[in-house]
Amino acid sequence: MARFKHYDYNQMSMVVINYLEQIQPGTFEFALHYLISEKLDLSAFHQPYKNDKEGRPAYDPAILLKIILFAYSKGITSSRQIQWCCETNIIFKALSCDTVPHFTTIAHFISNQPQAIEDLFEQVLLVCDQQGLLGHELFAIDGCKMRSNAAKEWSGTFKELEQKRQKLKRLIRHHLNEHQDRDTWESEEELDQDIRKAQTILTLNEAAEKVDRFLKSNTPRKGQSKRGKEVKSNITDNQSAKMTTSKGTIQGYNGVASVDKKHQIIIDAQAFGEGQEHHTLQPILEKIKARYQRLKLSNNLYKEGIIVTADTGFANEANMKYLHQNGINAYIPDNQFRSRDPKFAHQKDKYGKRHQTPGKPKAKQLIPASEFQFDPINLTCICPAGNQISHRGTRANDQGQLTAYFEGKLLQCRHCKKKHLCMKNPAAADHRKGAGRQVCFPLNDKRPPSYTDWMKHRVDSPRGKQIYSHRMSVVEPVFGNIGTNKGLNRFSLRGKAKVQGQWQLFCLIHNIEKLAGYGKLVH
Repeated sequence: MARFKHYDYNQMSMVVINYLEQIQPGTFEFALHYLISEKLDLSAFHQPYKNDKEGRPAYDPAILLKIILFAYSKGITSSRQIQWCCETNIIFKALSCDTVPHFTTIAHFISNQPQAIEDLFEQVLLVCDQQGLLGHELFAIDGCKMRSNAAKEWSGTFKELEQKRQKLKRLIRHHLNEHQDRDTWESEEELDQDIRKAQTILTLNEAAEKVDRFLKSNTPRKGQSKRGKEVKSNITDNQSAKMTTSKGTIQGYNGVASVDKKHQIIIDAQAFGEGQEHHTLQPILEKIKARYQRLKLSNNLYKEGIIVTADTGFANEANMKYLHQNGINAYIPDNQFRSRDPKFAHQKDKYGKRHQTPGKPKAKQLIPASEFQFDPINLTCICPAGNQISHRGTRANDQGQLTAYFEGKLLQCRHCKKKHLCMKNPAAADHRKGAGRQVCFPLNDKRPPSYTDWMKHRVDSPRGKQIYSHRMSVVEPVFGNIGTNKGLNRFSLRGKAKVQGQWQLFCLIHNIEKLAGYGKLVH
């Protein structure tokens, strides 16, 4: 018969633990503990406290920062789970000196210190420079779109939200009428059904009041375009926005990071509640310049020749003009730069279209704009069916070229025999949705050179191709580390300031990991 070692759950033992010995040199927790205890000034976190003469003692911000940053480094963002870790995990006990802050204390500390978090981010960046981890040669800018703590179902223009409110009121009236029509119950089942209807009425009423309060206390949200077109608001978090990603449409924020090439140190981290990235370039560059001046790293890093790279999402004529006029050594290609590169001439034939899955149907081939009869003198356009379509205006496109835009009337397109060859979604026209066929034509092939042409020349040059090839290897691994290793796939806070603070916390953890791996932190 097999024999096993004896064990007894009903026994007691005494374990002597030195918490400092649990924080081993060379680990992330050691770098975190050393930086916060020895290097960083946390006075910005002390300002909200007013308990010097009365009130109970508070948890030291150093303790809270250590456990929060260590939890975030392990992909733990729940305040309740962080509290549980402080009760059960030896490393959390060592970092917190065996204290257990309540989860509400942890949550309040994270969400109410965005400015102090930014100050901490800059201090760690300065330590990175002192440790020689900043190259000051090239940095890359890119954004990562993530879901916010708000549902996209509560988004819409003010007109759409008003329609939603009216629909909710109609549903309430419908349920109330049903409830009043039946004033007696023949069975318990009917009674339970009536109780559920009453609960449904209360839920619908709360939703209608929520929409009503938002419409009364807010104004329509305008987009970043020159025309100031209204964009969709969100009742839960109006500073977030609907964004199109490779995984579908989300309600979220765009976390933008600027990363130094030498050791992939993040030099700037900001969150924007806009899906479009091109309007974020100028504020990012201005903030980096001001930060370098404030930290005395450089009086004007752009005049010193530092290289800036970003992907095509940041390219438009206004940004190219800004870069040219300010003498910034930047390389930001347009979305056609690969089609001009001979190396990618046969890419589609060899690999197929990007993101195309096996068995996925090809995009519908429409009648090209060349089949439309365009008169540039009178600004008229005749469609292939012989109908004149409406001129919708003449304006510069994203490349700065003057372009005439035309759109067919929905009534014409709905009854056109060629609508299945001319429209992407002819079924929508039958239901009076959307618009007719839209085409555009450049007005002047001999236009003067634009700032976009200047950038095309830079990017298409052999040196430009060599420099831009570094962009992906500089910034994309950072998003891989934060998104995959740290598990950040959505922001848990609401409001741009709080979301930016949370985004900077994750970027701060990335920089501390670099210090732990490549720096020389000696106790």
